[in-house]
Amino acid sequence: MALADCTPVVIGVGQVAERVGEPGYAERSHMDLAGAALNAAFADARARRKLGPALDTLAAIRQFEISATRYSAPFGHSNNVPRSIARRAGANPARAILDVVGGDRPQRLVGELAAEIAAGRSNLAAIVGAEAISTLRALIARGEKRDWSERRRGTLEDRGTGYDGVLDKTAIRHGVAAPIGGYPLAENVRRERLGLSLQDYRVEIGKLFAPFTEVAARNPYSAAPTVRSVEELATLTERNRLVAEPYGRLVVARDQVNQGAAIVLASIGEARRLGVPEERWVHIHGVADCAEPTMLSRADLEKSPAAVAAISSVLEVAESGWEKLDHVDLYSCFAIPVFNLLDAFGLDRDDPRGWTLTGGLPFFGGAGNNYSSHAIAEAAVRCRAAPGSTALVGANGGIMSKYAAGIYSTRPADWSRSRWHSLAKIKPAFAVLDSYDGEAVAESFTIQPGKQGEVATLVGRVGNDSRALGNSTDPGVIAALRNGKVAGRTVRIESDEDGTNRVWFT
Repeated sequence: MALADCTPVVIGVGQVAERVGEPGYAERSHMDLAGAALNAAFADARARRKLGPALDTLAAIRQFEISATRYSAPFGHSNNVPRSIARRAGANPARAILDVVGGDRPQRLVGELAAEIAAGRSNLAAIVGAEAISTLRALIARGEKRDWSERRRGTLEDRGTGYDGVLDKTAIRHGVAAPIGGYPLAENVRRERLGLSLQDYRVEIGKLFAPFTEVAARNPYSAAPTVRSVEELATLTERNRLVAEPYGRLVVARDQVNQGAAIVLASIGEARRLGVPEERWVHIHGVADCAEPTMLSRADLEKSPAAVAAISSVLEVAESGWEKLDHVDLYSCFAIPVFNLLDAFGLDRDDPRGWTLTGGLPFFGGAGNNYSSHAIAEAAVRCRAAPGSTALVGANGGIMSKYAAGIYSTRPADWSRSRWHSLAKIKPAFAVLDSYDGEAVAESFTIQPGKQGEVATLVGRVGNDSRALGNSTDPGVIAALRNGKVAGRTVRIESDEDGTNRVWFT
């Protein structure tokens, strides 16, 4: 196949990681880890010329510390993240991007930057991110400080945090705006549909994730390289404490990591000019992304039509199907984003291909918004190791708020037609009421431990077109939620003076 010089390809991928206290541990900052990852990706390309001076675009993945007000940067941070990273790799790109929040972003950026290359507006671009939360917390625990602040000159395309349309005010007030509180609302709808108790469903999650731990244990970049049994993952203990029904600590994304990853894309014309061997090229057969309305305004709390749409679209763009995929990584911050796709496409949980290339976010590590850079790096490595094979990476952001998917192979892909499809955002199906007084029909719930005891949050449907939330600390209500079917029961919701709603069974 004769390809145009502006055809985009992945030419290099790089990963770095360190674990506190292990040999070689260097207490590297976010920017140092990101710079090391970019240098590793440059080296991975095996080019005859230096890549740094040729880099025209660097897109940085927004680190957790500058993603929201609930996070902080106690040791400081860079005023220009992409240029701090670029400097560490001998680069000074014309375009420096700091992207919005979301685990979908690395995969979406592959589509965006590949399209820029295909259009002739870029020749060499990189996507880079890192987190050093484990080191930060370890230093704080020891009472030590570091200065990780930096000031870099140069243009910056700061896209902001991008939270607009992702969260409902009432979710924030009722304690379920963060993923640890929001995802269980989707999970418990699925659990009740399957007729399972909370403990039985924990076993189902354990069956999904136990094979992930085996992959993580083989991955040298994993934050938690330990094989765990279904029973270990499913049983609540002091170590595997409840974080939000139905989740124990071991099966949720692990944010205490020191990890960085980078992806370098080039036009094949530039790849040839720089002397990148053709066997290093990984072709991008398609990228698709789609966004959802807020969780509480969706048609079905359990489902993510955006994820299904993105996967369906990328399979169509790549003229592929599930049966043609050799390597798959599905974003696994919690179980439900994986279950959502397995259910929608009729896939087997125990498929011998497995559903992770890294080991998954609870075990490999949830490297902030940058996890999917690691998944893409692993996909490139697998494709090169088995020329002609095909890999799919699925990347989730927010509370199943947005999804991006990409397909990769060493087989050539013609970009004379666009292979990046950014789909229209799905429209809301329900209005979300900030306050409400009256009866509602229970739909889902979660229970979270707190300093003053457990707090239950319940979602109720109001009529046919609205939803409202209510909280309860009443032990009787909490016991009823745990021990019987919740969906379909009539509840009473009443507005409180502090801006939250109270809920109880009628």
